[in-house]
Amino acid sequence: MMPNMLFVALAALVPIIVGFLYYSPVAFGNAWMKSTGLTKEKLEKGNKVLIFSVTLLLSLILSFFLFTLVVHQTDYYSLFVAEPGFNEEGSEIMNQIGVFMDQYGTYYRTFKHGAFHGGLLGVFVGLPIIMINGLFETRSLTYGFINAGYWVITLALMGGILCQWG
Repeated sequence: MMPNMLFVALAALVPIIVGFLYYSPVAFGNAWMKSTGLTKEKLEKGNKVLIFSVTLLLSLILSFFLFTLVVHQTDYYSLFVAEPGFNEEGSEIMNQIGVFMDQYGTYYRTFKHGAFHGGLLGVFVGLPIIMINGLFETRSLTYGFINAGYWVITLALMGGILCQWG
């Protein structure tokens, strides 16, 4: 089962859009800069083209993989990849998959469901990774919670988009 690549690309924009808002001075930008020791001047010296290009590329990779986690039907397809006739139109296995997908292909394909799974990924994968890195970098808990919060929100929104429309 392949995702709709238009929505994979749109979901890949979410980290940039959310980051722009989340790390702004209106939200958590000042607290984040304080927790990292960064200044506005130091941030302005960064190569913006490189930063945003690589961010978009990595976000596309993340978006494509996240689709497989929030759309449960992809798991059904993965069970039959090694079966003879898989991906051959009219084969017995593809007919069986077609019957299943006709009946269950839209189950749990909502924004709410995808946001739930994306948020869980942020809490149970993103938060521990960020907090562990922060501990070894001797950063404050504030640093960890600010960055983990960003990823929980971002992955929830990406998951919602991918599950509903991907």
